[in-house]
Amino acid sequence: MRTQSRRAPRTLFAVAAIGTLITPLAACSGAGGSGSSDGDAINVLMVNNPQMVELQKLTADHFTKDTGIEVNFTVLPENDVRDKISQDFANQAGQYDVATLSNYEIPIYAKNGWLHSLDSYVEGDTAFDQDDVLTPMTQALTAEDGKLYGEPFYGESSFLMYRKDVFEKAGLTMPEKPTWNQVADLAAKVDAAESGMKGICLRGLPGWGEVMAPLTTVVNTFGGTWFDENWQARLDSKEFKEATQFYVDLVREHGESGAAQAGYAECLNNMTQGKTAMWYDATAGAGSLEAKDSPVKGKIGYVPAPVEKTDSSGWLYTWAWGIQKASGNAENAWKFISWASGKEYEKLVGEQIGWSNVPAGKRASTYDIPEYRSEAAAFADVTRDAIAGAKPEDPGVQPRPAPGIQFVGIPEFTDLGTKVSQEISSAIAGRQSVDSALKKAQSLAEAVGKKYEGS
Repeated sequence: MRTQSRRAPRTLFAVAAIGTLITPLAACSGAGGSGSSDGDAINVLMVNNPQMVELQKLTADHFTKDTGIEVNFTVLPENDVRDKISQDFANQAGQYDVATLSNYEIPIYAKNGWLHSLDSYVEGDTAFDQDDVLTPMTQALTAEDGKLYGEPFYGESSFLMYRKDVFEKAGLTMPEKPTWNQVADLAAKVDAAESGMKGICLRGLPGWGEVMAPLTTVVNTFGGTWFDENWQARLDSKEFKEATQFYVDLVREHGESGAAQAGYAECLNNMTQGKTAMWYDATAGAGSLEAKDSPVKGKIGYVPAPVEKTDSSGWLYTWAWGIQKASGNAENAWKFISWASGKEYEKLVGEQIGWSNVPAGKRASTYDIPEYRSEAAAFADVTRDAIAGAKPEDPGVQPRPAPGIQFVGIPEFTDLGTKVSQEISSAIAGRQSVDSALKKAQSLAEAVGKKYEGS
């Protein structure tokens, strides 16, 4: 394993984040609240992933009933929720007490003083059992100052999902550890294996957390990188171009229709409805595919993220809870987090909704629950191994100047990644060539890299 330099990323957070994490400000009234919560109520802003929607349904009858704390939810799509969180937290407007933040944002927000440290709450809440939280998750949510600023709701890596029945009928075998070139070959062979079925689903929707997440893992394993260790932008390198061309060609030739507007939710829907034979994406998707009412339950196989030049390529990600520093309800906010990320909540989901729906990937004890192991047998171990094998400090073949697998751990990446994603999505839509897209992307990355050169 190469040792990476981390000289620069954390040094400019306080200054750079102000200009790059905030979109132009609008009035701070939103879909879920009318200002700072008061009394026993808290306002929670979260992404609309299936596990979060289930949480919303369970809260009143369980958390509120037990604690008397009312929870006002604002639930938005990923790109929208990121914008709204950055506005409220950067300005310390205090409209939301708790928000879903990832392991990308939390170190940056903590550096800028936008979050409450959670250490004192954890120490005073022995039932929460921080030691049970998987080490990669705790490390990812701990800032440069050594303090903990987030608790994972669920953790994930990425892997390849495929229809076992379709492969068997076609006489095909999925390798235990596939390469991307093998995946492309298989996608061609299972394309149209059933009526209306495409070979693979890959995100094409613009967004640094949408198309750029899976694509960057492909770039890593093809030998590319956004920046070399000296902050020289490398989006016009042979390896970055090869990976991007491969991805664009694969999704255009054998991917879902309307790929340029398809993100996680659309690919999950396509896989569930039998419209695609393979899907490379978040391990969290398996819970929905194996849910009791899923038409493809029991039909899906799971293998590690495809590779080329690296031993592994799965990402490390968590949707976690962070408490806004300006919150006047931090104690109640922690009680909500302790419940939502606690062991008992996982059991509640298992009993009320289904064990495959448990927001896993964050606690070691989850994988010891007999009911969960039985229900999630198809993907539990593959998911845990993927999380354990993720290497945010060393995801490629060369030293990096900042941590991150599917992102670059600097505040400018929200803007840079989003702008680059728009160019890539345009190439997927056939509106420009990959070379044209990456030429523009390289210029954008060079401007960011210059801010860090020599630091």
